[in-house]
Amino acid sequence: MDPASLELFAQTLFQVVTLVVLIFGWLGLLIPVFPGLVVMWIATLVFALVHAGLGNMDWVAWLLFTLITLLMIGGNVVDNIIIAKHMRDKNIPWSSILWSFAAGIGVSLFFTPIMGIVASPVALFLAEWRRLKDRSVALANTKAWMTGWGWAIAARMGIGMVMIMFWGMWAWSIKL
Repeated sequence: MDPASLELFAQTLFQVVTLVVLIFGWLGLLIPVFPGLVVMWIATLVFALVHAGLGNMDWVAWLLFTLITLLMIGGNVVDNIIIAKHMRDKNIPWSSILWSFAAGIGVSLFFTPIMGIVASPVALFLAEWRRLKDRSVALANTKAWMTGWGWAIAARMGIGMVMIMFWGMWAWSIKL
């Protein structure tokens, strides 16, 4: 292989690996406690650092990386706001919301993220049932959590897709 072909192969392989990590992070967004947007951002950070080292980063590439960074930060904040808003619309107190979040995170750390997905609404249901002494209202409040969670997943997936599109515009505009 001549050096130009080897360089093209390495560039293509690097782009494919980065894209695979981006897709993995994007699919991971379906799991609430998986930091998919952060995984995606780290992939673009590595991509930026390698290309900066090669002198391939122009102002457009840095702008797109900055936009990806802002999307990652915003996406990590917005999902919690969406879930909390849906619960607060039902007048669920912050104490029950915090029990729900804590149960989801705690169970995910000690068991699996899938168990955390189950633990969070169960904790909310139990906290609300204990607080209200009314099973049907506690169940309705838990449904509000589930609705918020669904909208949060949709928002994160949309943000992740925009991150992938920005990276694609950046990656395929690099001149070798």
